[in-house]
Amino acid sequence: MPALISVSGLTKTYEGGFTALKQIDLEIRDGEILALLGPNGAGKTTLISIICGIVNPGKGSVTVDGFDIIKDYKKTRSLIGLVPQELHTDAFETVWNTVSFSRGLFGKSPNPDLIERILKDLSLWEKKDSRIMELSGGMKRRVMIAKALSHEPRILFLDEPTAGVDVSLRKGMWDVVRELQETGVTIILTTHYIEEAEEIADRVGVINNGEIIVIEEKTELMRKMGTKQLILDIYEPISELPESLSSFDLSLSQEGMQLIYSYDVNEKNTGITALLGAIRQEGIKFKDLKTEQSSLEDIFVDLVEEKS
Repeated sequence: MPALISVSGLTKTYEGGFTALKQIDLEIRDGEILALLGPNGAGKTTLISIICGIVNPGKGSVTVDGFDIIKDYKKTRSLIGLVPQELHTDAFETVWNTVSFSRGLFGKSPNPDLIERILKDLSLWEKKDSRIMELSGGMKRRVMIAKALSHEPRILFLDEPTAGVDVSLRKGMWDVVRELQETGVTIILTTHYIEEAEEIADRVGVINNGEIIVIEEKTELMRKMGTKQLILDIYEPISELPESLSSFDLSLSQEGMQLIYSYDVNEKNTGITALLGAIRQEGIKFKDLKTEQSSLEDIFVDLVEEKS
């Protein structure tokens, strides 16, 4: 897929000397879902805010669909829908009027059919005549998404979109995101629910201390950096590992009833055969074994800790 957003050498230093972004190079592909992961203060929101034209960039350049975000601000901003972390909207206005007004801000002609479809997709139709102040936090979040979609953007930024949203509504929201991708919308999201990024993203970027640590296809990232664990349930508990097993990356769990062996999925020789032979020689009998793949959350934590 071609790059729809190109970020080159982007550095942002605020007054006071704090550098929020350091030489960011990033290309976001047309039609993909990119998840940006990082701890609080990592620079995710600053990066999004610059691309969306909310925060002035420092050094470097950003283009959206080939247009410079400064020279061609109106053009690039019209291509983007943004759902910010903070819920800012008129508390006394109705859902219908709020979303319709947002479309008008971008110079779009009224389109009641489109607004109706968006509200129905986001389970807001029954609340269309309710004032924003009467809605729950999760519903208010959905109104923000509806506003961002009202002018039919090609790109949608979701900055912590499921914060404060219950599990059932969250799942419905991701269904909407997938449907938007199918219509050609490019989606960039930040989330603290890493399992969601693992489920929905095509690529994953990890940002920490203002720097992109890694950006990779989700499946390839997990293949390259993931580890597997061989878990053996044994018949009788042991209090400590025998000396003959000390050369293996083994640990005890479940009060000595479980042996856990970690190994690199990319190594040709995983050591499993040698381990099982050594276990047999020790007279340790196991009743079951299984393997588990490390999750995206495990990889994320390891990357952040390594670069901190």
